[in-house]
Amino acid sequence: MTDKNSILDQFILQSNTQDLKYAHYPKKYNDLDMKISFGMGVPARIPWIAFIGNEMLVSNGFYPVYLYYKDLKMLILSYGISETSEYEQSWPDSIIANKTKIKDFFEDNSKIHRYGSSFVHRAYNIEIKGDDIEYKLHDNDKILTQNELINDLDEIIHEYKNSINIEIKNEDSLISQGKFYMEKHLEEFIITNWDEIDLGRKYDLIYDEGELVSQQFRTDIGFIDILAKDKKDGSYVVIELKKNQTSDDTIGQIARYMGWIRDHKKDEDVKGIIIASEFTKKLKYAIKYVKNIDVLSYEINFSLNEVKRWIYL
Repeated sequence: MTDKNSILDQFILQSNTQDLKYAHYPKKYNDLDMKISFGMGVPARIPWIAFIGNEMLVSNGFYPVYLYYKDLKMLILSYGISETSEYEQSWPDSIIANKTKIKDFFEDNSKIHRYGSSFVHRAYNIEIKGDDIEYKLHDNDKILTQNELINDLDEIIHEYKNSINIEIKNEDSLISQGKFYMEKHLEEFIITNWDEIDLGRKYDLIYDEGELVSQQFRTDIGFIDILAKDKKDGSYVVIELKKNQTSDDTIGQIARYMGWIRDHKKDEDVKGIIIASEFTKKLKYAIKYVKNIDVLSYEINFSLNEVKRWIYL
């Protein structure tokens, strides 16, 4: 993978296989974090490559993203907006005011299973010829060169970096305030390393058609940080990270979610787990007479190490 287009070619070819591994892809691109997903457990209907900056996450932020709609043989380079959790800021109106949402881009949007709220930057019709990929502009079927594909990506990344700079200059911006949002990064760490930690040995994450649905699980009363299932009895497990809340707020929140799961998932044995940086006396007494809620504490070891900078040309 010596250039951007060869990475994209490999992504398209792999998306049409059962291979879900992505560790061999670059981790950085144009000073942004490069994230790839082909699905978890089973192949996803819509594999993606996202380019993320600052303190944003795929599950909580806005960013340029390739979305490959395999059923439609179409690749969309989009102004991505996270689905699971709404970030405080988004793409500036000056950029997306005249852009079309993905859900409105197609005449028949019944096949647009996800990411309909993101906006279209470029749409390419994909034709696979052996190991070669042909990219055609959806508007006019013009076959694009490697340089033209690269220019499209560089253009949206340039807009993205300018958008981030605008947010940093805004004194009310969460980015400018310098908040680390440790609980959000902890959530991402737990999900990414699920099979290597104690939670993963006892509980399973939940997938729907290859897409992870456990993280920021949507309910009509809010988002559950992580929803899992017990490996032994199949009961649901509501996992909440103790954020900037009182112990009473945390207990009340997880109890509400457990009640929702009990009623909507018909699970009388639903469990709750609170993950906190410390097990305080207030939290100890708050859970003393609450059924089926446990508390786990975590520690963070932070260090800085010098690394070489890799540039992908």
